[in-house]
Amino acid sequence: MNALVSIITPLYNSEAYISETINSVLSQTYTNWELILIDDYSSDNTLGIVKSYTDKYNNIKLLRNENNSGAAISRNKGITEASGKFIAFLDADDLWKPNKLEVQVAILNKADCDVCFSSYEQIDESGEPLNRKVRALNLLTYKKLLKSNYIGNLTGIYNVESLGKITSPNLRKRQDWLLWLAALKKSGKPAIGIKEPLAYYRVRERSISSNKINLLKYNYLVYRKGLRYSSIKSLLFLIIFLMEHFLVKSRQTVTINKI
Repeated sequence: MNALVSIITPLYNSEAYISETINSVLSQTYTNWELILIDDYSSDNTLGIVKSYTDKYNNIKLLRNENNSGAAISRNKGITEASGKFIAFLDADDLWKPNKLEVQVAILNKADCDVCFSSYEQIDESGEPLNRKVRALNLLTYKKLLKSNYIGNLTGIYNVESLGKITSPNLRKRQDWLLWLAALKKSGKPAIGIKEPLAYYRVRERSISSNKINLLKYNYLVYRKGLRYSSIKSLLFLIIFLMEHFLVKSRQTVTINKI
């Protein structure tokens, strides 16, 4: 029998997108999964929409925070409740292609790895394609991941049987980067990147990094608080991050030529 995959999806005021996101999970060709939705004290109709799915599907589960706690605490709550051999992540406004889990579980079962991820395509707020693809590296080591976050969280999946449950530190942003760093460090093996785009990342106006300086602060906190580096070492790695981002990582995003 195919192993169970636990899918972790935090929610906060997600009424505009959550149906489409859940439907992309329901469309998976790999059918042995559980979807754990964690509502972070939404004030819109997110819960009403989700309830229409939980009433119908036994493998879609809803957890609720008693107050607004942030993505890290919500993800960790879902991870704690997960029963699967594999854990994957999907944000409430992103989408998976139908073969996403099938392709990744096959690789995790056959290849000598504990983590895999994939390329993904970008869409706009209304779901229209932006004709841009972010390409996954073929292999990703812990050392390389230290330089920049090369795993799109919506594409990442890890083997709980090999690694145990790996959770996120409670940072407001970039906590997913620390989770994947912890997974690769514990594994001791490179993550396998899949060139085929298996997901759609929704680029939203509010999240287009209008505040790059604020984002750099959280990158620094990854090193300083997340990895407990000294302030000098953290600054050095922040410089390395900037070099990696502009010289290497920026080349990952390519235009898709539509026929």
